[in-house]
Amino acid sequence: MTQSVSDFTRSSAPDDLLAALDPEQRAVAAALHGSVVVMAGAGTGKTRAITHRIAYGVRTGTFDPVRVLAVTFTQRAAGEMRGRLAQLGVEGVQARTFHSAALRQARWFWPKVYGGELPPIVDRKFPLLTEAASRCRIRVDTPALRDLAGEVEWAKVSNVRPDDYARLAPKSGRALAAFDPATIGKIFASYEDVKLERGRIDLEDVLLCAVALLAEDERVAAEIRRQYRTFVVDEYQDVSPLQQSLLDLWLGGREDVCVVGDPAQTIYSWAGAEPENLVRFASRHPNATLIKLVRDYRSTPQIVDVANKILDAAGPAGLPGRVTLRSQREPGPAPVYREYSDEVAEADAVARAVARLKDEGVQLRDIAVLFRTNAQSENFEQALAERKIPTVLKGAERFFERPEIRKAAVLLRGQAKAGDLSDDLVETVTGVLGGAGWTAEAPSGVGAVRDRWESLSALVTMTSDFAAANPEAGLTDLMVELDRRASIQHAPVAEGVTLATLHAAKGLEWECVFIVGAHEGILPISYAQTPGQVEEERRLFYVGVTRAKQQLFVSWSTSRSPGGRGTRGPTRFLDPIGVRTTRQQPVWEPTTDRAERVARSGRPIPKCRVCGRGLLDPGARKLGRCEDCPSNIDQKLYDALLAWRTEQAESEKMPAFVILTDATLTAIAETRPSDELELRRIPGIGHTKLTKYGEQILVICTR
Repeated sequence: MTQSVSDFTRSSAPDDLLAALDPEQRAVAAALHGSVVVMAGAGTGKTRAITHRIAYGVRTGTFDPVRVLAVTFTQRAAGEMRGRLAQLGVEGVQARTFHSAALRQARWFWPKVYGGELPPIVDRKFPLLTEAASRCRIRVDTPALRDLAGEVEWAKVSNVRPDDYARLAPKSGRALAAFDPATIGKIFASYEDVKLERGRIDLEDVLLCAVALLAEDERVAAEIRRQYRTFVVDEYQDVSPLQQSLLDLWLGGREDVCVVGDPAQTIYSWAGAEPENLVRFASRHPNATLIKLVRDYRSTPQIVDVANKILDAAGPAGLPGRVTLRSQREPGPAPVYREYSDEVAEADAVARAVARLKDEGVQLRDIAVLFRTNAQSENFEQALAERKIPTVLKGAERFFERPEIRKAAVLLRGQAKAGDLSDDLVETVTGVLGGAGWTAEAPSGVGAVRDRWESLSALVTMTSDFAAANPEAGLTDLMVELDRRASIQHAPVAEGVTLATLHAAKGLEWECVFIVGAHEGILPISYAQTPGQVEEERRLFYVGVTRAKQQLFVSWSTSRSPGGRGTRGPTRFLDPIGVRTTRQQPVWEPTTDRAERVARSGRPIPKCRVCGRGLLDPGARKLGRCEDCPSNIDQKLYDALLAWRTEQAESEKMPAFVILTDATLTAIAETRPSDELELRRIPGIGHTKLTKYGEQILVICTR
């Protein structure tokens, strides 16, 4: 397989094309008659195989290039296919996405059948969905609109009508945090009415229009079937029911179709895809030629072994039709698995490892940091930016560019001008965000509302870390810090480390891959409850692992914040590899714990008044002692302080915790201060609280 595709010309012999392929790829290229299903594992050269199949069919006279339609799911993939065919000396083949092919056909035939132009396509669903929700007397914000748009898209590509949504959506595991199924179905129906009144269609309607033209007019169907005799479908595991209907109508009962895909990379079930698509194709076409591509040219044997073990744990029933990969590369370094005390430490270690790889000569564009959710990106953006390592984000907005974070910053900046709600910075921030709809508990369901909550929760965690490191800081200080972080992360870069969600990483590859945040609750995600949902999370992890060519690093943290209780463990998907809690120093860079980082900064570490140990946990700092150290609380004093706080909160018409937190009340009842100097030493009692409440508190303490 040493011959490059660019070596071929129109004068090359057809068999020269086959000589450039491995045995399985050669079998795909030579299977020119009837239906063909190709199970292609990650990194096995499926695009190479199918483009050579088309080229070989054209060279042998079996295919007429202008009568070949190759469909895939992204413009990038379609462009890559056209480019490779051009290198092979083949011109005239139509390589398009499903939507592009359907739109071209609909625009051509619509006037002939219905006597007018195809209705204009809306650029965005949001304005029409807003009006639809308004007609239903339902108020919606931007995150809710994103969720509704996703549900409308799923329903339409799954052939689910508005009247059937409330009944069928729950059976498919659809659940949103903001709306119940009946409400979504009602808004969906209203949206269709608004669209009809405006004389507009959306992208899903493009497929529906093409299906209607083929199904309802035999002349249209006959002309399209005369035009296209041979079909190739890439990434077939991602085909939705509506796209399958269109493909069936294109074929019209014929068998001249080749589908290629990998059931192990089905990660878009929320968009209507199912891992069983390839298996079902074989059952619908019992005479189909089945070929498996198993030679992995991307990853080292060490990485391929991990990928295979991840899927082996699912069993045959969990993933029918999967292939077992065989690496064709030389051995490489063993994958590295590491545990950290908190997410800040994890991000710090990854940034140090990236810096080391850069010093060793690895190009930054050959390194990727992959995570499950958008909200996880901020710590890694920050850690890399502090080391002046440029980054490129895929599949997500940068943390400080997200609408919910920009809005939160505006609210917090306004509060900073008006004055802090509390001497406790975290309480001030949570109070402001709570007024904007944030809650301490995560919303149920999935979607943009959940994503928004995760981003705001990341901001709360960031605030907690900042407050723990800067006990005297106020809201104005926090805004300066947030502005600093935003500025260093927004610097334009020509090349950099890729930061991407696992979903956005599909179809890409890098020399070195870091899969971060690989702990239970994130991978699998907490709302993956059914066996099917958990298995999709397993496939998502498999996709991440198989992006790595030479080096793979997998890490997780036992707690979210520095000093937090370490209750999290590694993802269950690492169980078949024998990975358990390690609590050891990482190979790529020594871990620096919270105490060491604070010591380096020159800031003093508060000490426990009982045992004298350094206090790293924010809750312990507020108490002034370790949470597991014995308490000498004066219960009568605590009860008196509690009653006073309740009266004060009612008088000022604000939450009790804004007056003083439970931790601060406990610290007062334990230390029993007798003067302002002693009271000022208690965490949570700053200048404002001392001026406003100091005299009253001391009266209670000395009474």
